[in-house]
Amino acid sequence: MDSNNTSNTSQAEKIYELGEKPPLGLVPENMHAFCVRQDRFGEPKDAWQREILPVPNIGPQDVLVYTMATGINYNNVWAALGYPVDVIADRQKKGEPEDFHAGGSDCAGIVWAVGSEVRNVTVGDEVVVHSGWWAPDDPWVLSGKDPMLAPSARIWGYQTNYGSYCQFTRAQSHQCQVKPPHLTWEQAACYMLCASTAYRMLMGWSPNIVEDGDVVLVWGAAGGLGSLALQIVTAQGGKAVAVVSDEEKRQFCLDKGAVGVINRNEFDHWGPMPDTTSKEWGAWMKGARAFGKAIWDAVGERKNPKIVFEHPGESTLPTSGFVCDLGGMIVICAGTTGYNVTLDLRYHWMMQKRFQGSHLANDQQATALNELVASGKVDPCLSDTYSFDEIGHAHQLMHENKHPYGNMACLVNATQTGLGAK
Repeated sequence: MDSNNTSNTSQAEKIYELGEKPPLGLVPENMHAFCVRQDRFGEPKDAWQREILPVPNIGPQDVLVYTMATGINYNNVWAALGYPVDVIADRQKKGEPEDFHAGGSDCAGIVWAVGSEVRNVTVGDEVVVHSGWWAPDDPWVLSGKDPMLAPSARIWGYQTNYGSYCQFTRAQSHQCQVKPPHLTWEQAACYMLCASTAYRMLMGWSPNIVEDGDVVLVWGAAGGLGSLALQIVTAQGGKAVAVVSDEEKRQFCLDKGAVGVINRNEFDHWGPMPDTTSKEWGAWMKGARAFGKAIWDAVGERKNPKIVFEHPGESTLPTSGFVCDLGGMIVICAGTTGYNVTLDLRYHWMMQKRFQGSHLANDQQATALNELVASGKVDPCLSDTYSFDEIGHAHQLMHENKHPYGNMACLVNATQTGLGAK
């Protein structure tokens, strides 16, 4: 073995510290990562721990990304809790051998290695990674249909391993989008999952898409998902009405494009809808009508939402179904207040409303969203940035609903803030 080969072998065997770049394209054997194991499921601050793991091998259509920063999403709060799904056991049932979950579903970094069939990115490219993953040989995908409706579709970094809490993350090449050059690494890392999810909800279900002048009701508008939805609605010419639970969030929502803000704490009719023959029905309907009038007041005219952007679910869906306009759509991507829902079907079928489930985004939707960010029409809404060793802490804040407005990021190989913008 010549001296150059000996040198490359020794470098590959080395554990590089965070921020210490190997020679471009050289893949070390091991890396730093935050992961969860089944014997420590529970509070995120304890479940997420830093370990040394092998750098994963990549397939023909995969890429290895040198992770500069990662976003924090609620899916990996669930991974820490082991609820509602034990993601480790679920993958082992499918034949994957790892007894850990190295998560992270939002990533900004540098392409470090590419599979033999990859043509859309090259080593050295700066990218952000969207979280839609699917089997490349899935017949549904190969037929040209929407891959997010494919049986193999997964949330990358939650239902798959080696996500963005790894020094080197493994993704599929189609997930890579060009990093907007004006963003720092932490800004670029925090938006893609929430923003692409919001984009599909608002623009993916034709003919119920945001058009000029449309009123859109946005629940949880100061959160990571809602704050990006406000901006997407505004960029498409719509009128976003924000719903918040804290008066301190009002100005934040107005700054993100809302035409008006409703504080849901001014109403008390939340929860399952009463039976329409019960004595409680009148009081519930009075509350729902008052909420509908608050939307008119926010917009400045008697105009109902053409789209209701839902994710609380159980506590709010009866009201969403009532206030949604004739021929409008309630689109939902979660059930943060519960999964058992009630709905007055009379208003639903007679007014020909649509109740649409939505999940993540496909490549085209992620690209369209990323172009809005690159053009400056949508801001990532970075709220706070933490260090790599604070990944567990950031999830704990989210678990306890103590996280700041917008989206959180953690540094990985970008060991100080403000790097990456050109």
